[in-house]
Amino acid sequence: MERKYLTVSALTRYLKFKFDNDQNLQDVLVKAEISNYKRHSRGHLYFTLKDDSAQIAAIMFASNAQALAFLPEEGMEVIVEGYVSVYEPQGSYQLYVKQMTLAGVGDLYLAYQKLKDKLEQEGLFQSARKQPLPKYPRMIGVVTSPTGAVIHDIITVLGRRFPNLQLRLFPVRVQGAGAADEIAAAVRHFNRCNGPGSEWPADVLIVGRGGGSLEDLWAFNEERVVRAVADSAIPVISAVGHESDVSLCDLAADVRAPTPSAAAELAVRPKAELEADIARHARQLRNALRARVAELRGRLAAAGAAAFLRRPAQITERRAQMVDTLCMRMGHAAQSLTQTRRRVAFEAFARLDALRSRHLGQLRQRITGNRETMEQACARILERRRTGVMLIEGQLRLLSPVSVLERGYSLTRRADGRLLRSVTEPVPGDVLRTQVKDGVIESTVSGKMCNHETS
Repeated sequence: MERKYLTVSALTRYLKFKFDNDQNLQDVLVKAEISNYKRHSRGHLYFTLKDDSAQIAAIMFASNAQALAFLPEEGMEVIVEGYVSVYEPQGSYQLYVKQMTLAGVGDLYLAYQKLKDKLEQEGLFQSARKQPLPKYPRMIGVVTSPTGAVIHDIITVLGRRFPNLQLRLFPVRVQGAGAADEIAAAVRHFNRCNGPGSEWPADVLIVGRGGGSLEDLWAFNEERVVRAVADSAIPVISAVGHESDVSLCDLAADVRAPTPSAAAELAVRPKAELEADIARHARQLRNALRARVAELRGRLAAAGAAAFLRRPAQITERRAQMVDTLCMRMGHAAQSLTQTRRRVAFEAFARLDALRSRHLGQLRQRITGNRETMEQACARILERRRTGVMLIEGQLRLLSPVSVLERGYSLTRRADGRLLRSVTEPVPGDVLRTQVKDGVIESTVSGKMCNHETS
C-alpha cells in the first residue's frame, strides 16, 4: 500500500499552524545578545538573538521599531517581547519582536528618554531660555556632596584661578534615596535667598557630581531637579559625571561642563587675566587722557593767538554793524513788498470792478428779455384758458336744468325734495311740487296714477 505524502508547502503550513496555536509561543520574553543586526530601508529590523549555546532569527517591523527609545547595536544585551512563528518561504521559525528594552538599565533608560521627550516638548531645553554667565562673579554657589572629590576639585581650580573669590557650598547627597529632593531644594534655596544683604547670595551656581553608572547619576535625571535648574534665576553650570554622560540636568542648565573642574574654569576667568586686562585698560585710558589734554592745550593756544580774542570789542562792533545793515535791508524789503502787494491788490480790484460792470449789464439784458418772454407766454396761456372756459360754459348751459325748463319741460318733486321719476312712486294724498320755467305748481294726488300703456 502506497503511503500518503505531503508537499513541502503543506508541511510548512502545518508547522506554522502548530506554532500559531501554541499559547506558550504567543507571548514570550527573551533575554539575549543582538547579532547580525541590519536595518532595512523601510524601517524593519533584522537580527539574531543568541546566548552561549543557541540562537534564533528575529524581526521587528517598522511599526514597532518606531517606538524604540534607543538604537539597537551589535552586541547589545536586550530583553525582547514577542511571539514565535514559521516563515513559510524559507521554512524557518523566528521570533517576531513587539517590544525591546535594554537589559539591566533598560527601565531606567526608557524612563530617562520618556522624561526627556516630555520636557523637550515643554521647551525646557531650548537655547532661548539659557542665561549668559556673569563676567565677573563675586560669589559662586556649589550644590554637591561635601565629602566627594568634586568640591575638592572646584576649590582647587578656583583657588588657582582666582584666590580670593568667595564660594558657598550647599551640601547634598548626590545619589540614593532623597538625593533628588535635596538637590532641588538647594537650587531653590539659593534662588529664594539671593539678593543684597542675603546670607546666601550667588552670582552663578555649579550643580554636579563625579562619574558613575546611570543608576548613580539618576538623581540628576529626576523631574524635580531638572525643573529647579530650568527655573533658576541664577545662571547654572551643570557638571554631572564624565564628558560622555549627559543628564537631563545638563540639558536644562544654562551651561554644561564636561567635568566639575571644567565647571569651575567656566565660572570665572583667571585673576591674572583680569588684572592684565585692567592694567591694559588703565594704560589705554592714561594714553587717551594725555592725548586729549594735549589736544585741548593746542586748541587753547591757537585760540589765545587769534586776533579777535586780543581785541574782542572789534568783534562786537562788527556784529553791531551787521545787525544795522540787516535791519535796514529788512525795512527796505518790507516797504518794497508792501508797495508791490498794494499795486497787485489795486489791479485785482480794478479787474473785479470791470468784470462786475460787464456781468451786471449782461444780467440786466437777460432779465429784461426773460420778462418779455414770460409776459408773452402768460398772455398766450390766459387766452387759451379763456377760450376753454367759454367752451365749457356753453356746454354747461346746454346741460343745465334751467335751459331744459325754458324749452317747455318741468320737474316734479315729492314733499321731501326727491325727484319723481315714475308714476308708481306717489300714492293718494302725496303733495307734489312741479317746477316750470317761471315758478312752482303744488298739487295733491287724489287717485291712482297710471302710465300711458295702461291709460
